[in-house]
Amino acid sequence: MTDLLSGGNSIVVNPLLPWDWLIPLFAVAALVALLGLVRRARGALLRLLALAVLALALVNPSLVHEKREPIKDVAVVVVDESPSQNVGERKARAERALAELTDRLKRFDDLEVRVVRAGAGESGASAINETRLFDALNRAMADVPRRRSAGAVLITDGQIHDVPENTAKLAEGGPVHTLLTGNRDEGDRRLAIVQAPAYGLVGKPVELVIRVDDMPRAQSPSALVTLRQDGGTPRQFQVPVGRDFHIDVPVTHGGQNVLEMEVEAARQELTLANNRTAVVVNGVRDRLRVLLVSGEPHAGERTWRNLLKVDPAVDLVHFTILRPPEKQDGTPIRELSLIAFPIRELFEIKLDEFDLIIFDRYRRRGVLPQMYLENIARYVEKGGALLEASGQGFAGALSLARTPLGGVLPAEPTGTTFDQPFRPTVTELGRRHPVTSGLPGDRADGEPTWGRWFHQVEVTSKGGSVVMNGAQGTPLIVLNRVGEGRVAQIASDQMWLWSRGFEGGGPQAELLRRLAHWLMKEPELEENDLRARVDGNRITVERRSLEPDPRSVTLTTPSDETRTLEMADDKTGRAAATVIAGEPGIYRITDGERTALAVVGAVNPPELADVRSTPDKVKPVAQATDGGVQWIADGAVDVRRTKADRAQSGSGWIGLRANGDFVVTGVSDVPLLPVAMVLLLALGAMIVAWRREGR
Repeated sequence: MTDLLSGGNSIVVNPLLPWDWLIPLFAVAALVALLGLVRRARGALLRLLALAVLALALVNPSLVHEKREPIKDVAVVVVDESPSQNVGERKARAERALAELTDRLKRFDDLEVRVVRAGAGESGASAINETRLFDALNRAMADVPRRRSAGAVLITDGQIHDVPENTAKLAEGGPVHTLLTGNRDEGDRRLAIVQAPAYGLVGKPVELVIRVDDMPRAQSPSALVTLRQDGGTPRQFQVPVGRDFHIDVPVTHGGQNVLEMEVEAARQELTLANNRTAVVVNGVRDRLRVLLVSGEPHAGERTWRNLLKVDPAVDLVHFTILRPPEKQDGTPIRELSLIAFPIRELFEIKLDEFDLIIFDRYRRRGVLPQMYLENIARYVEKGGALLEASGQGFAGALSLARTPLGGVLPAEPTGTTFDQPFRPTVTELGRRHPVTSGLPGDRADGEPTWGRWFHQVEVTSKGGSVVMNGAQGTPLIVLNRVGEGRVAQIASDQMWLWSRGFEGGGPQAELLRRLAHWLMKEPELEENDLRARVDGNRITVERRSLEPDPRSVTLTTPSDETRTLEMADDKTGRAAATVIAGEPGIYRITDGERTALAVVGAVNPPELADVRSTPDKVKPVAQATDGGVQWIADGAVDVRRTKADRAQSGSGWIGLRANGDFVVTGVSDVPLLPVAMVLLLALGAMIVAWRREGR
């Protein structure tokens, strides 16, 4: 049992015998004393006194004095540094309020102040999409016992996205006050994407649904919205304010199609950051139509068929010329073919429907008239894709180089063929070209590990890029752009050796896949390009170039701030730089020649959904914790230390709870009844009682 007397003093009883023994003894003694009192025996009171002294001695009371050392309370100040704090004077007000607050708190010797900055510099997409101040508050108070928590102060615009639903728990840690950095009655306009598909078919339109809102009320009946696709020519629409608006946008190419939109400024604006928005629509091809024409049956045909048929999205039309016109063996006409070769339909009527045309070991034999070969040349110049794999005939008089296709092919034959073993090698230019850069098995410091080929047509390059060499260092694979289209030429028909695994095989599947994608202008295979990739709030800028490019790039943030990024070339055609995004929105990267766009954050990030300063989101927290909500613009806010049972805020002031916690550094224990005194009192009382009874 302990009886607290004062801050550091208390009376403690430490019985000399167990209570199971003392209670019966006290009961018997009390009964005897009571019996003497009832009978009015002489000395009864003295015997009672002696018994009381003995009982008190057995209880053994002592005075305990504790040496106490006060412990400082902890108060946390959370400063909002989210992108919405960049509006107007909010950031400056927040810094002034922080300086004034910390200066006032210095006068309290029993208070430890922790300042936490949240909303900027964190990793992950959520760091720029949302303002999460209560997460930062919980981390700052994780090691503080509740009995030491004095409370917290949030310096913010009120747009907080992690306000806890269960506000009762916050009350245990003291009052949570809010100092608002904005102004009352603010107005703003925002542009939001209501609906947008993640994917779209190349060549077909997708539907976007956008919405323009004026807050708190419409400032005009409609607003002008400008749409740009991949930074191209702008399109403008008059969009009604406060209603959904539908826009059809064509998907022009495979890969990322960046659609950026901007609405004109209203009369009352807080920021233009939410007047712009963007969405990325990934273009995919519905069906890839490929026309494969084989000049004669050979072992390499299956390589082409396996490559093209393994993809279910590829529609392959394959013709092999089994019987050339000059072959005369007396076979009846009715037995020559079951299906007539639809030359006119393929090479005149439906030629433009094909995405890729492949000539495999083809030579002139009168099957395709010159007119149709001219059609193919025009098809390439208008944007088509052509791949030619040369066989023995390409070096002779029946070569495709002697047809209208010779004008678009990047290499021409010398009339010589090499029938000797050789190992295809990637050129220095090829190690920078995305088609052949980093091919499995290639080694810059020695021969590649893939197998050998045994036949090649000697060609000379007329233009374009020689990415692989063959026998005696002559061009093996040549790539070129012709008009709006692209052409690739392989001066050998020996690719099938790799697919059969000869001498370990080779990267035929990867090489042919890259060739096809480059021919069809897939953005990731562009050899001279500037691109930006977004991972959370990390932007990776990558520039591809066939020649080393030491230029830096300029990055423009959604708030129109610019910074220079130095690009580090890795000698494989890539130069890269990485930057952490500090706000959601559209980032524009340019090297003076090319421009890339990066969309950071969600399509409609909560951080920019409403940037008006408001007390509504923090009011439930203030009510649950007895905290206050003050506007910094109204004037300086005073800070007081308050008791737990008193009001924690008022007009122009906020309170931080004074807990008075301490640690005990020492204890002294002094007996209240010394043994000699107890024995003397008990013995004296008994002697006096005996003498009184003896009279």
